[in-house]
Amino acid sequence: MDEHEIQIDREALIRVFAAEAAENLGAMEQGLVALESRPDDAELVHELFRAAHTLKGSASLVGFDAVRDLAHELEALLEQVRRKALQPGPALVTLLLGSVDVLRAAVAEASAGRTEATPAVEAWRARIRRAAERGAAAEAASAPAAVGTAAPAGPRRTLRVDVWKLDRMLDLAGEIAIARGRFADMLERRQSLTVDQILEAHREADRLHLDLQDLVMKARMVAVGPAFQQQLRTVRDIAAAQGKQARLVLEGEDVEVDTAVVEHIRDPLTHMVRNALDHGIERPEVRRERGKDPVGCVTLRAFHEGSSLVVEVEDDGAGFDGQRIAARAAALGLVADAAQVGEEEVRRLVFAPGLSTSETVTEISGRGVGMDVVRRNVEALRGSVSVESHPGRGTRISIRLPLTLSIVQGFHVAVGDDTYILPLDAVVECLDLPPQERAAGEADGVLNLRGRPVPFLRLGRRLGLGGARAARESVVVVRDGPSVAGLAVDALLGESQTVVKPLSRLFRSVPGVSGSAVLGSGRVALILDVPALLREALQPSRNAAGQASPPAGGASA
Repeated sequence: MDEHEIQIDREALIRVFAAEAAENLGAMEQGLVALESRPDDAELVHELFRAAHTLKGSASLVGFDAVRDLAHELEALLEQVRRKALQPGPALVTLLLGSVDVLRAAVAEASAGRTEATPAVEAWRARIRRAAERGAAAEAASAPAAVGTAAPAGPRRTLRVDVWKLDRMLDLAGEIAIARGRFADMLERRQSLTVDQILEAHREADRLHLDLQDLVMKARMVAVGPAFQQQLRTVRDIAAAQGKQARLVLEGEDVEVDTAVVEHIRDPLTHMVRNALDHGIERPEVRRERGKDPVGCVTLRAFHEGSSLVVEVEDDGAGFDGQRIAARAAALGLVADAAQVGEEEVRRLVFAPGLSTSETVTEISGRGVGMDVVRRNVEALRGSVSVESHPGRGTRISIRLPLTLSIVQGFHVAVGDDTYILPLDAVVECLDLPPQERAAGEADGVLNLRGRPVPFLRLGRRLGLGGARAARESVVVVRDGPSVAGLAVDALLGESQTVVKPLSRLFRSVPGVSGSAVLGSGRVALILDVPALLREALQPSRNAAGQASPPAGGASA
């Protein structure tokens, strides 16, 4: 084996170590948060000790001495807890959680090539040693824990797959190879075969391909539980920093979704949980005055609805202060008159960039970026976000996401010679554009949809396409949460399963477009961003909402 081969093996070993270390540290973090409420749970202490011992052994195997030595000090401290020489009170748990954070940083530095221990790691080793000698309370008092350090160092790019699934994939790959050979042979002998025989061979190969595609998609499905459990630390640290009491309730931890979706929802989840604790959950004395349990409750919930994943973050706190949000929006110039802002407008303003109702800027809030980040990140995943709030009773924020990011059930429409794709989940219905609207030729307008005014825009005008309008135009009514609008197109082409291709950097900033797909003809079709198009369609009619009546003789369906 040459030096190059040894280097490749070394890099693979480090990747495996980093993935296992991340899992170990995540499990330790969740165990420590649980230990604070169950200090007499001996089995939990044993699990924490074993995790530290495993990390020490793995670090020694790859030669990461700094990680090994720090894990050894942590193991020694946990051994004292196991022998009941130290009691796992809040001060000790805070110190141990800080150790997990330092270990995460040490693993990242060692994986990047740094062999020697940093001053921060050496200082923390000494701190753990002193805590074992002097008691954790005195040491932790001199080093309060940082807030919100529960987020992982970066998205994991590893995935564990059951061996039986890999075996089945291999079997299907073999069957596809046989089918391809048979199909190629039939094409060679096509003059002696009927069209039906060739089509049947093609259908058989297509069925095998779809089976393999379905199995690959299932192999990528993972439970949302681990992503939810990471928020236990967030709730614990922020509540402690703000003098509040709160617990996190998890529902639907076994719900599965594509691993790429899980990776992308971690940041939105953290923002929503932090927002619930900072703005929603009241201090214990305030909750007592209002007749509530002094311990606030934040619920993380996941469930499947159709072909979508729905994740909800619900709290039993104070709810949104509509008047305060409207006043802040008016001060920032987002609305003209705070007194005219309705409930629906308040829900929209919650996600406005730069809007915050905090009086002061802290590590947690006050910069107006939290909910804006949630909306942008969710829409980047072809999802939507909505909010429901009741003053004095709490708030529920719901995000709806596709189960997978690589395949979408799409509805194809034509504008001129080009084809565009709308996610089928967003399509409500289709209807003809009324003659008077076609004659007017305006870029946008309002339809009468069974007595309800629905704004619409011409997709060709929106995308800057030239050319003459079609003699007959159709409207695709689309929905994003409670918002509904229409898109006028030249033709409806029907639905099909679409493989999503990412946009090149040149087109990523184009508003209204979220991806691309290669059609059966070989041409490229753009996948439309429905939430962005809806915002544009609804914006002109917001100020006039409730003032203009549906045009007489408009479309009705």
